[in-house]
Amino acid sequence: MSRQLTDAIDALRNLGTPEAIRAAAEQGQLAPPAPVNSHIHLPPNFSAFETVQQAVSLAADQGLKVLGASNYYDYQVYADFAAETGRAGIFPLFGLEIMCLDPELREAGLRINDPGNPGKIYLCGKGITRFHPMTAEAVRLLDRIRHNDGTRMAAMVDRLEQVLAERGLATGLDPQAVADGIVRRHGCDPATVWLQERHVSRAFQEALFGQLPPESRLERLAQALGTAPSTADPEDAVAIQNDIRSHLMKAGRPAFVEETFVGFEHARRLILELGGLPSYPVIADAAQPICDLEERPERLMAELDRRQIHAVEWIPVRNRQEVLGDYVRTLRQAGRPVTAGTEHNTLDLIPLEPQAKDAAVPEDVQAIFWEGACVVAAHQFLNLHGECGFVDAQGRPNPDFASAEQRIETFAKWGAAVIYRYQHAPRPH
Repeated sequence: MSRQLTDAIDALRNLGTPEAIRAAAEQGQLAPPAPVNSHIHLPPNFSAFETVQQAVSLAADQGLKVLGASNYYDYQVYADFAAETGRAGIFPLFGLEIMCLDPELREAGLRINDPGNPGKIYLCGKGITRFHPMTAEAVRLLDRIRHNDGTRMAAMVDRLEQVLAERGLATGLDPQAVADGIVRRHGCDPATVWLQERHVSRAFQEALFGQLPPESRLERLAQALGTAPSTADPEDAVAIQNDIRSHLMKAGRPAFVEETFVGFEHARRLILELGGLPSYPVIADAAQPICDLEERPERLMAELDRRQIHAVEWIPVRNRQEVLGDYVRTLRQAGRPVTAGTEHNTLDLIPLEPQAKDAAVPEDVQAIFWEGACVVAAHQFLNLHGECGFVDAQGRPNPDFASAEQRIETFAKWGAAVIYRYQHAPRPH
């Protein structure tokens, strides 16, 4: 796999020199705006996709020209991702997602971008390039996250099994059995599997369905959940998975295990060590009421300035078109490139082109999302050549530009030239 990861990185590095890309941009050799998705999760992360090939094939069928992966805690799958996007002519963006915590905000009861957990922060990294090989510091930072998360998820599996056994529905599952199921399902290396809550709830749902006949399933599941299931369909696996999480695994429920997050600077430092552009995923009206630090675009901007976060991302299907447009335009005018994705971190195979909750994404907002993807493409490319990207190694904006607007416009043009060069390169078989 290490050879494949090296090949994946080299394929993008070998598109040309930065000087050649800049010249191509000046000559107008730019990929035209097209549908783009900068954030999906690929298996073995919990995902709507069974394979990387399925994700890329669907993206190609739906007309996407850029596709970004944002996996948790292991990036070996990016070798397959780069190979599949190469065959399809879809430009790959490599990214990651991290959960972290601000203790002061938790103490104050302030919500950031997790409506149910004050102080908890989701943070994304866009355009990472040093995931193979990693620096010693990146390995240290990532190992701490993996240890914390892995310890918690193992304890949660054990506690959930204990709760179900006490309620007369022992499954025999343990952490290794859950992980083994993921390996069988996706044919992946066991070393790449890091359990998420959705993995666990799916494993227990499947085990319960296997031992409970449909005619008595809802009644017995009510016994397991401590309340009636949310569905009247005994075959509705997704609803029962959600019920297991909601009634047994969330805070205050019997199988909950306290989360042990790294601090915000730990997460930000990891993204920078991997060569990425730190990016804040906005949820806005996906939370009701809107989270404290996102209640107005202006307050969010002040928080991003304080934390030195110079890019933002959206999952538009969470948001009403009006709110999405208002925030995206404001954030872009304030000098932040904006990307968008769909996550696909449930089993629902929704369209890959981002859509708002209640309508299509407005054309001017689509243009901003395309621009943001081009900025990330340029950042990714320049880092591969050892040059300063959109931000430097400390997360400071590239100093070669007189303004944020000039920086975004120039990087977007360079990124469009990178994507153009990629689209016109010979395709691997």
